[in-house]
Amino acid sequence: MLRNALSSSFRPLRTTPTVNALRSNSVWAKVPLGPRDAILGVTEAFKADKNPKKINLGVGAYRDDKGKPYVLPSVQKAEQQLAKAGHDKEYLPITGLPEFVNAAVKLAYGENSKPLQEGRIAATQTISGTGALRLGLAFLARFFPHKSIYLPDKTWANHAAIVKDCGLEVKHYKYYDPETVGVAFEGFKADVRAAPNGSAFLLHAAAFNPLGTDLTKEQWAELCEIFKEKQHFAFFDMAYQGFASGIFEDDAFPVRHFVEQGFPIALCQSFAKNMGLYGERVGAFSLVCADKDEKARVDSQLKILIRPMYSNPPVHGARLAAQILNSPELYKDWKVEVKGMADRIIAMREALYDLLQNKYKTPGDWSHVKKQIGMFSYTGLKPEQVDALATHASIYLTRDGRISMAGLNSSNIEYFAENVSKAVKGELGPGKPLTEPPQPSVGEGSGAM
Repeated sequence: MLRNALSSSFRPLRTTPTVNALRSNSVWAKVPLGPRDAILGVTEAFKADKNPKKINLGVGAYRDDKGKPYVLPSVQKAEQQLAKAGHDKEYLPITGLPEFVNAAVKLAYGENSKPLQEGRIAATQTISGTGALRLGLAFLARFFPHKSIYLPDKTWANHAAIVKDCGLEVKHYKYYDPETVGVAFEGFKADVRAAPNGSAFLLHAAAFNPLGTDLTKEQWAELCEIFKEKQHFAFFDMAYQGFASGIFEDDAFPVRHFVEQGFPIALCQSFAKNMGLYGERVGAFSLVCADKDEKARVDSQLKILIRPMYSNPPVHGARLAAQILNSPELYKDWKVEVKGMADRIIAMREALYDLLQNKYKTPGDWSHVKKQIGMFSYTGLKPEQVDALATHASIYLTRDGRISMAGLNSSNIEYFAENVSKAVKGELGPGKPLTEPPQPSVGEGSGAM
């Protein structure tokens, strides 16, 4: 009797859910599996490959002629100077380190820029170029009359993702000509003319990613006149200043020309590539305003956008960039180093063209390889050829045929060219798709890249 009473008193009041039941009722149970990032997928496949000749041309990061990450000597000197200065780690203001922001704007617009001299450029430090794009497009979503922006028909994949996440509609203009693997300038102009007056256009200032195809100065000037007629808004992405030609002023020509012509442009800058500060995440966003009063109002709204996003930017990378930009000695060294990086890439273009066209007699015209500029080259290779290169030669690039020229060097360029020639000639055999779509969960649809 007592045992029964005791056992009865210790019975649970209700049945405890099983672990499986809890999992099936999880608040995240219906979250779909997202598509794999195309570039990260390339890197994963490269790392898993045991072939000592393997080459990774997918990642947009500079490598030296030994294939190693390159820390610029000017950055190393700046690091040493900062260590001796003994800075604290206090928060920066919402808009970042003033000595960096002011120097970044000067580098982009030129010290003789009229809006700069008149103090009507609203500017802020950002979390590299991606952060600049996010902030700038969020500003457009909040204040620009049109709730859309035109992107090139071939552009950096993250552009469309950021535009959509900011609540803007993605529209496209013609830029890529598959016949020449170059710029479809007539189609570009036609789309600019056809767009509603006052539309926003995202423009690559230099070293177009992924195509490596830039407009000439004459074409930029012609485009600027059409923008005047249509009263369009120019939103520049300048992630590679100095990296295209090796000359900062030349690479900034489109930005400076539009500003000289009176345009209130927006500008996104990154110092990931030209200073090698990839992981430091150093960037800037700026808007040319009509006057100081407008600048003050724009500044206030940029702060309102930044505060709930990340409050304030990181300090160390900004101090490094500021140390280089504001020191005559370090700035001089940096210019030489950037020119050296650009020249090495140009040399790789010339060598690759010569190997493909002359030594291996690769079918087709490969002149676009040396005509293109900057870190990337849009080769024109087909997805099945890319797959064959990965499967049979351990050469990895994105399936649209884009390669990072910085990944080529004197030790691997001939191996690359020989196998590209074989792939084009159909001599490598079929390849397994490099980036397969992830397997969906039961009951869920698969994502599309």
